[in-house]
Amino acid sequence: MAAGLVRSGLAGCGQQVSRLLRRRFHRSAPAALQVTVRDALNQAMDEELERDEKVFLLGEEVAQYDGAYKVSRGLWKKYGDKRIIDTPISEMGFAGIAVGAAMAGLRPICEFMTFNFSMQAIDQVINSAAKTYYMSGGLQPVPIVFRGPNGASAGVAAQHSQCFAAWYGHCPGLKVVSPWSSEDAKGLIKSAIRDDNPVVVLENELMYGVPFEFPEEAQSKDFLIPIGKAKIEREGTHITLVSHSRPVGHCMEAAAILSKEGIECEVINLRTIRPMDIETIEFSVMKTNHLVTVEGGWPQFGVGAEICARIMEGPAFNFLDAPAVRVTGADVPMPYAKILEENCIPQVKDIIFAAKKTLNI
Repeated sequence: MAAGLVRSGLAGCGQQVSRLLRRRFHRSAPAALQVTVRDALNQAMDEELERDEKVFLLGEEVAQYDGAYKVSRGLWKKYGDKRIIDTPISEMGFAGIAVGAAMAGLRPICEFMTFNFSMQAIDQVINSAAKTYYMSGGLQPVPIVFRGPNGASAGVAAQHSQCFAAWYGHCPGLKVVSPWSSEDAKGLIKSAIRDDNPVVVLENELMYGVPFEFPEEAQSKDFLIPIGKAKIEREGTHITLVSHSRPVGHCMEAAAILSKEGIECEVINLRTIRPMDIETIEFSVMKTNHLVTVEGGWPQFGVGAEICARIMEGPAFNFLDAPAVRVTGADVPMPYAKILEENCIPQVKDIIFAAKKTLNI
């Protein structure tokens, strides 16, 4: 009898195991790779340095110190003094060296510790780099990348907080890109390095340490994002929010909050300041009938002002149900005090206020 009980118990266990094996377990999707903007830029430069021996990086502290923001970490050890070059604190000097090298057939990446310091080299950037390809009738390309942090950081006051998107976007002969995410950063800087025109890459110091999901295609060494093409980060039907760099994240946050109130925002990440992808903005405005532009720079003659003018001059103007509204940095030199600084930079609440004002809510 005991043996029978044992046999029936074992049979019952076998049936349970069989049922368990037949059961379909829920399989969660593999976790997406997270990459910071800093690492995406580093990876992109590493791949381009490896791909093309004409590419080299120069700037203040880019080599032995691994970069002021560690964007060039490990590159000096891998490529040596001839490809990763520390320069004196003389923007006009090393920018001129870089432009001359580009004219001679190399592909320099010229890092400014901040674009505020690029004012020291403005003659090299505009008169030597931007105009030569045109003035030579297309015979003398200047394939150079000027890159570094742009716009407001934190607690660095007026001389280190300026946005130069409108300054460089104003100048024919330059291409100007302004990445937000890690995907943007990698794809745009690789395209910039391969371009035969001088390209200004406006990064953001506060974004360097921010991780983003890094899609599989972005992990390829051949991944490029075309210069001059915006990206719709979030689709919506009620209002269009257009931005570049760090404020794109603020627009996404504002859109998520407004969505809970039944307002669906379409968020456009410009990616490129010059040439501007006005067609993507026009198609969006024709759908939503409302427009808000968001930027960290000053209002007068800014990126938002240009977008509003182009919309007014183009076919999308007749689709607007309300005047376009700009959200910008305050029209003052950046204060040092933290609370004043916060009030000078567009915040999520400012975007929400502007959206509701435009929608007359």
